[in-house]
Amino acid sequence: MKNQIWKWGISAVLISGAFYACQKELSNTSVPTTPTTTIGSNQQQVSIYLGDDPAFFDKVMIDLQKVEAYVDTCATSDDNGPDNDDICKAWINLNLSAGVYDLLKLRNGVDTLLANATIPKGSVKRLRLTLGTNNSLVKDGVTYPLKLYPGTSNVVVLKLKGEDWDNYSDRRRRIWLDFDLGRSIVVERNGEFYLRPLLRPFVVSKTGSIEGRILPDSAKAILSIYAGTDTAYALPNPDGKFKIRGLKAGTYTMFINASAPYLDSTVTGLTIMNGKPLQLSDIKLRK
Repeated sequence: MKNQIWKWGISAVLISGAFYACQKELSNTSVPTTPTTTIGSNQQQVSIYLGDDPAFFDKVMIDLQKVEAYVDTCATSDDNGPDNDDICKAWINLNLSAGVYDLLKLRNGVDTLLANATIPKGSVKRLRLTLGTNNSLVKDGVTYPLKLYPGTSNVVVLKLKGEDWDNYSDRRRRIWLDFDLGRSIVVERNGEFYLRPLLRPFVVSKTGSIEGRILPDSAKAILSIYAGTDTAYALPNPDGKFKIRGLKAGTYTMFINASAPYLDSTVTGLTIMNGKPLQLSDIKLRK
């Protein structure tokens, strides 16, 4: 009972119809390290990758209709100053393959190339995602509609700083968006679910990560890793493997909540460094 109560409690902290026919397949994406296309001298190539933090559902189906970049073509760098004149600014479509995405396939280090486009050279100061209405989730085998929380817009705008981008090659840049489902889904007392989208940009090379394996898989562990007020979560795959990305550099503690008869466990002194994954040895839980 302790574990059931604890897990539902952490679910509340994390989360505070039929499927749409145009469901998109998501898979681990190989991030290019060398340019594969030629771009003009007054252009740049931007790539948007999507991942997510876990949530305690079977599936979460999010209807993504458009991704746009706000470009200031008069800016020579990604500064945080005021925008230039209107003649320099434009929202540009980034060629999203519109449809419904099962975001729970994007966990433990898996991401997908959401959008990729060649656009005019300049400072990309914002990203804008437009959501459709065909959102739903599956919990314990039952499908529930996922409506936008009252007063919430279906358009999500992210303000960016220059350091939010990975400029991995000349005029080629990429960014990762963490769709934090745990805090984006609100459950009401009447059993209805609502969506209040929360996304966070990060760059793999400028943040840290931790990975490992929890054994046995029958322990059905839930992981939380924290340093001060920064906390992240993971639900290991069926084989026990997990990976948490986008962590700030620092020293973390990991708490492993296990299902009975296995005992909870705590690992301290985990040093996270930017751009250097921390690989843990297998952690075997005891009864």
